[in-house]
Amino acid sequence: MKIFLLLTLPLYALDQSTKYLVLHFIDPAEPRAIVPDFFTLVHVTNSGAAFGSFRNNNGFFIAISFIALIIVTVLLLRREPRDPWRRVALALLLAGVLGNLTDRLLHGHVIDFLLFNLHIPLADPWPAFNVADSCICIAVACFMVYSFRDSRKKPEPTG
Repeated sequence: MKIFLLLTLPLYALDQSTKYLVLHFIDPAEPRAIVPDFFTLVHVTNSGAAFGSFRNNNGFFIAISFIALIIVTVLLLRREPRDPWRRVALALLLAGVLGNLTDRLLHGHVIDFLLFNLHIPLADPWPAFNVADSCICIAVACFMVYSFRDSRKKPEPTG
């Protein structure tokens, strides 16, 4: 469980501490431009999923999060070949799910605060997100690398 202590817990703590700061120092009506016309700190709530989809389904997302926590924990504890991409992906996924689940339980919604204006169609600006969301997205990328690497391994001959 070293990966839990070295990656999951610090990222969960970073997620929750940044959200605490947003709650206490950024007014929802007064975003703070950090890099004008590119990066802004905001205080936005999201009762849905990615990009605000499926709004007002907090109970459903709490249930899904608990199921995900159980599955990810079981996968982390299994004693199978320990591919680092898989373990990092699971640790990141656990941090992200824990971070957003904590918000849903404490506040009834997720707190988002990172807002980028990428100046591209359909992403102008990109929807606000948080550290937990970033962990989940990076976990997906790690799972893709793991899957690609795993699929290229040749099966060992039996017999």
